[in-house]
Amino acid sequence: MQDGILEKKTRVEELFKHEMLDDDGYPTDEALEIIAIWHWNDAKGWFDFIHSIWHLASWGWKEGEAIDEITNKKTWCYYVSTAGWSGNESIIHAMQKNDCMWHMNWVHSRRGGHYIFELREIK
Repeated sequence: MQDGILEKKTRVEELFKHEMLDDDGYPTDEALEIIAIWHWNDAKGWFDFIHSIWHLASWGWKEGEAIDEITNKKTWCYYVSTAGWSGNESIIHAMQKNDCMWHMNWVHSRRGGHYIFELREIK
């Protein structure tokens, strides 16, 4: 098991040596692979990385503290909209490939490319 984690970490470090966006601002294959293989124990880092390559983040990316309606505990929420841009849609698709991260953090999505994620505590 540790070998798989080390292997992924080594692969991510290798991928970070490449450009994350192409000349037109689209995420590169390397950036999308990083999203797809990011380890589940660093959700905050995962979202920070995704935010760094998100197109139109000033309009389509909001985050902040919220109260979980079920547990009544504070949580950190991400409100993300793709703006219909295919590069952002590619990022969402890569996020969905990361099963563990997607299922731990995805809360809601609706028509038009709007998503809500919450950071979850692991105990």
